[in-house]
Amino acid sequence: MFPAPIRGLIPRVKIITDGRCTGYARAGHPENPRRVAATVAHLQSQTELPLAWVAPGENVSDEIILRAHAPRVLARLAVPTDLDDDTPYFENISSYARASVAASLDALKFARAGETVFSLMRPPGHHATREKSMGFCYFNNAAIAVLEARATGAKRVAVFDFDVHHGNGTEDILLNQPGVEFFSVHQNHAFPADTGAENAGHNCFNYPVAPNAPRLLYRAKLAHALDDLRSYRPDLIAVSAGFDAYLHDPLSESALLPEDFYWLGQTLRALGVPFFSLLEGGYSEDLPELIFAYLKGVEGK
Repeated sequence: MFPAPIRGLIPRVKIITDGRCTGYARAGHPENPRRVAATVAHLQSQTELPLAWVAPGENVSDEIILRAHAPRVLARLAVPTDLDDDTPYFENISSYARASVAASLDALKFARAGETVFSLMRPPGHHATREKSMGFCYFNNAAIAVLEARATGAKRVAVFDFDVHHGNGTEDILLNQPGVEFFSVHQNHAFPADTGAENAGHNCFNYPVAPNAPRLLYRAKLAHALDDLRSYRPDLIAVSAGFDAYLHDPLSESALLPEDFYWLGQTLRALGVPFFSLLEGGYSEDLPELIFAYLKGVEGK
């Protein structure tokens, strides 16, 4: 059961989530159910933003997934062994991953209809490449949604990835795809260590930031990427929203604060282009506060 909107206010932000996405876990793994469960609880308890809660759709076709992934990626999720040290096998993991894809496709539809939307689902997706699942990610939600957008009439689509880790999977899938540009701001020499140091192809632009860089330098890189994205003049933006560039995140050496995520939301809104946001990383205890700050920025609160 989703909570009711704040009484007397019309919901302006759609949150796509489903409690079933908290149904798998491995002890000690940073990508855990608390990330979604604690954020849902925090968003339920706040009174500043009126929210509408939506469950993801069902039955994502193999055809849609196979635009982004090789058939072996689907087949591998049925093999009951870990995919790598970071990406465990779980019973029914294919169903969980498909639900995240469904949420990304719903987010695309809502954005096209002029609505503000955030997909609060797991597993994340931006490390999954065309040929393999990796880095906590099984299917690449953002890339699948972007290819669906292109297949259904979008002319110019941008991906803005502000997760602290390079969106190597999204880059791999979208490299030199017509009508798509990819912009990633991330910590250099973080996971995955061998990607993201330079631009790739004619449409993938990377803005690496040194470990322990000053906060304002990180902000400047984000602003530079957003300026370049604006120059591309997209008609739609997919946002890979990772909150692990936060000062206290255990998986990074970066310095952003909640107000920086507010600024990101505010700046994306000011572009005046429909966009949808998909949860990627973010592993600190403060993740609910960071997502809330971002949503307030998106809504100009």
